[in-house]
Amino acid sequence: MLQSIRDNSQGIIAKIIVGLIAVTFALFGVESLVSLTAGSNSPATVNGEEISQQDLIQGVQLQKRQMLSQMGEDADPALLDDNLISNMVLEGLIEQSVLVQSATDQGLSFSDAMIDQLILTTPDFQQDGQFNRAQFEAVLRNAGLTPMMYRNLVRKEKVTEQERAAFMLSAFTLPSELKTIAQLDSQTRDLRYFTLPAESVRASIEVSDEEIADYFDKHRTEFLTDEQVAIEYLLLERDVLASEITVTDEQLQNAYQLLVDTFQAQELRHSAHILVAISDEQDDAAAKAKADALVERLAAGEAFEALAKAESDDPASAEMGGDLGVNAKGVFSSEFEGALFALEKGQTTSTPIRTEFGYHIIKLIDVEETETPTFAEAKADLESDLLTQLSEEAYVAQLERLADISFSSGDLVEPSETLELEIHKTDLFARSGDEDEITANPKVLSVAFDGELIKEGLNSTPIELDSGRAVVLRVVQHELPREKTIDEVSANIKDTLIDEKVSQALTAQADGIIAKLKQGESLENVASGATVMTLAGVARSQQDLAQELRTAAFKLPKPAADSISYTAVDMLDGSKSILVLDNVIDAEIDLKPEEISYMSMMLSNRKGQQDYQDYITQLKENAEVERL
Repeated sequence: MLQSIRDNSQGIIAKIIVGLIAVTFALFGVESLVSLTAGSNSPATVNGEEISQQDLIQGVQLQKRQMLSQMGEDADPALLDDNLISNMVLEGLIEQSVLVQSATDQGLSFSDAMIDQLILTTPDFQQDGQFNRAQFEAVLRNAGLTPMMYRNLVRKEKVTEQERAAFMLSAFTLPSELKTIAQLDSQTRDLRYFTLPAESVRASIEVSDEEIADYFDKHRTEFLTDEQVAIEYLLLERDVLASEITVTDEQLQNAYQLLVDTFQAQELRHSAHILVAISDEQDDAAAKAKADALVERLAAGEAFEALAKAESDDPASAEMGGDLGVNAKGVFSSEFEGALFALEKGQTTSTPIRTEFGYHIIKLIDVEETETPTFAEAKADLESDLLTQLSEEAYVAQLERLADISFSSGDLVEPSETLELEIHKTDLFARSGDEDEITANPKVLSVAFDGELIKEGLNSTPIELDSGRAVVLRVVQHELPREKTIDEVSANIKDTLIDEKVSQALTAQADGIIAKLKQGESLENVASGATVMTLAGVARSQQDLAQELRTAAFKLPKPAADSISYTAVDMLDGSKSILVLDNVIDAEIDLKPEEISYMSMMLSNRKGQQDYQDYITQLKENAEVERL
């Protein structure tokens, strides 16, 4: 069982699955990965259409899988809230259903031929740049999808994507809007400011013991220690077991013989084609006539590659002169495949071949046949595979022994001696974890603070940190939260009270200064000796001015003639600044055509996104949704 789990969670296939799910997320979200399989006990209906229980179950599974992949190899499924995920996925399914219904009502569609073409050109389904059916099926199988489910998924995504694109492409920005935004972005401001430093005030602040005691009495419940445990544990590592294994020549020879006995030579055919598609604009008869004419042109001596580039209706292969790559049987339709495997090397079909896509003119470029590798060629891979296999078998066997012995032992001494594993011990640590790799692991933390394990003093079951490491732990010390004493927290309380008093003092100073500015006094007079900084032509993106001041300056209203605008600004270091805006300078804008084009695209795209989101909201508000 453990071996099977590891085999299915490692390697390039697993990475491709994550990539596939990530691409689908970018297009529509996790809920778009669920199947169209109908089921009973529908958790919801949307405008009379059911969302099946199976849809919801598959959506939850896929969401959890995606979340665990994002959490990394230390992810613990027990940390996920199934109810929260289920509710989130159901809401996503409802939104998806609303959007699919809307797109269908608009007459949008995505044909089978287009889906086939998309599948053939998807990199995740290719090997060496060519579509590979085995790879396609493996990716879908590991994602919990069948080919039919995946095709329905693609169709739903593409029809809703078309409606979204309609909003994005129809949004526009008026020239006057562009000019206004460009002027605001280029606007500069003249300002002055000075700072009331916190440190000078802080030095004069005193906090009495009575104030500290009073604060402590009012906030006792805030001063609690964390619950803590100390553990001892055994660490089982596959790499350590692997270092003790030697692959013998006999094992290598036996593995090679098995390879030879099971090796199946496979004929591969490198082909190209020219497709004349049947469509609304070109019916069957017209497509057949065009394909016959192309056959005649080939017979007259025109180059197949050039003709494919110019005439083929398959855009993906046309760019490569019709090249379809090297493929075995089982990739193409039966009609196409029958004609291809009847050709001799360099030969082209004498008549067009009819399939569901249209008429094909097929050329066999080359024929290849796989050969059994020699022992020398296969030795390195065989040795690596054997070492992996043997170390995995040893690891699984030791892991099962560790589980059995730990379960029946009152401590870790017996499993330590039996399996020759060192007992490691930790200091006390809280639920937030420690800096040590083991005590920072979420899986370990979850088990270490398990109530039964703490109460009964039991050994845990093996906790798999990753595919090649596992620990068994035992709690040896447990400390419940307690109220801290005033001596433990007095320093922190004093700092808090000082910060409060500094803030109050600076606020009072700032209020007094603002009152004087309102009465007409100049900034220099109210600065009382503080250095007044004068900056002219400050831009929104200017980096030599603190962000707090820059933001405040561009929020202040434009001052009237012979007047100023002013405000007090809280600074990140606890100080306060008094800011005066003297003037606003509107720049003359002369945008280049490429700048206008770029700004228009960005603003229109933002409008389109907002319009589409508003449309989704309206659809959901108007939909008749029933939840069980």
